[in-house]
Amino acid sequence: MSNGTQEFNYEDIEYLQHGDRSMMLRLYRPAGAGPFPLIVDLHGGAWNEGSMAGCHVRDEVLASAGFAAAALDFRHGPGRYPTSLQDIHYAIRWLKMNAERYNLDSERVGLSGQSSGGHLAALIAMRPNDDRYSALALKDAGGIDAQVCCAALVWPVINPLSRYRHAHRSLETPESAGWVGRLPEFHDIYWPDEDAMAEGNPMMALVRGETVTTPPALWLQGTPDIVHDYHDPESDQPLKEPERFCELYRSAGGDIDLIRVDYETRELAPAMANLVPFFQRHLG
Repeated sequence: MSNGTQEFNYEDIEYLQHGDRSMMLRLYRPAGAGPFPLIVDLHGGAWNEGSMAGCHVRDEVLASAGFAAAALDFRHGPGRYPTSLQDIHYAIRWLKMNAERYNLDSERVGLSGQSSGGHLAALIAMRPNDDRYSALALKDAGGIDAQVCCAALVWPVINPLSRYRHAHRSLETPESAGWVGRLPEFHDIYWPDEDAMAEGNPMMALVRGETVTTPPALWLQGTPDIVHDYHDPESDQPLKEPERFCELYRSAGGDIDLIRVDYETRELAPAMANLVPFFQRHLG
């Protein structure tokens, strides 16, 4: 396949089993000698919906630019937090362990994730050594870890607690309720309670001063976007959530850029092409 640049192909691979349930990833690889830098990509869907197929446009762009991309399926919905992160953590280690088999460079691994997938990508990037997230043992993995070189967050739900309360506030008036849909229900299915939303929360981890890893990051944000780009009235400053997170991330020692694109075309290939220079800088 090609989108007019570098040729690539993809295949579906089982990386893990839970009982009789196979967890799959779709591995996109460019044509050529390799080994290729790898981006592990996480779909959105409010922690309840979506699949690895939702990463296709983004991963076509990345593979056409010379990167391998692994779109993951993982447990979500009633599996509840933190099962998604356990599967993702395992998949990163599994891909590193099998890098030679799939012509990948285990030293050049990044993360990408959209919406709730962006939230999960941020948590893995910031807490690569969390014992809860690394709970699934990987046989013969030695010292392989889930640390990544960089992370691209595509309109992430960076603060699950504030977004949950934002949705409930919007339901109070008919003029603002139209965007909410099933989001409060999806939060309630995935998250045990509001305390969990506050704990599994990249924004609040920085507010609390938690010791985290801060690899280079990019936030790609469609504009306007009431679902992800809003002000949290419980915060102590006037910034919307994207700018607020970026300020806190920089204060914690991280480097992060915020790129805004048109909301209507945010999921198309030209918008996703904004990720390519970022990954070229940090994985190239």
